[in-house]
Amino acid sequence: MTETGDNPAPAGGGRKSASAFRTISEVAAELDLPQHVLRFWETKFSVIRPMKRGGGRRYYRPEDVTLLRSIRDLLYTDGYTIKGVRKLLREGSGKLQAPSAEKVTEQVAEQAPASVSTPAPEAMASTAGDEALKGELEGVVSELEDIRSLLRDADA
Repeated sequence: MTETGDNPAPAGGGRKSASAFRTISEVAAELDLPQHVLRFWETKFSVIRPMKRGGGRRYYRPEDVTLLRSIRDLLYTDGYTIKGVRKLLREGSGKLQAPSAEKVTEQVAEQAPASVSTPAPEAMASTAGDEALKGELEGVVSELEDIRSLLRDADA
């Protein structure tokens, strides 16, 4: 970062536009986080999906950077745990500037095997009845999604 706190200028000499993709090193510098933390968060939060190019280089969209900033603030400033932030993501909390609920639902639907049908949230609530059981089931689903993501990454 420069003394004024701005992003460093790219090698081409001019500043990147607000809509430009950022490398992991640029995002890490902007958020004052080590790069390995960003990579770790990718394994814990399925909504963090930077575009990857040849050689596995990560390129973050502006909305990815906004989401990462929100996650960082919740973890480091507000004292949330990773599990707590994941719960906020699932619930679509206003505290977290995540992609729209429609976009997250589309991403989950794309990941789900065709043979598995996901019940509507209303049906799950009326069937389970017990909020504690519902929370426990949501945690198991989240863990399974994380495992699926890790397995997919291992195959790639």
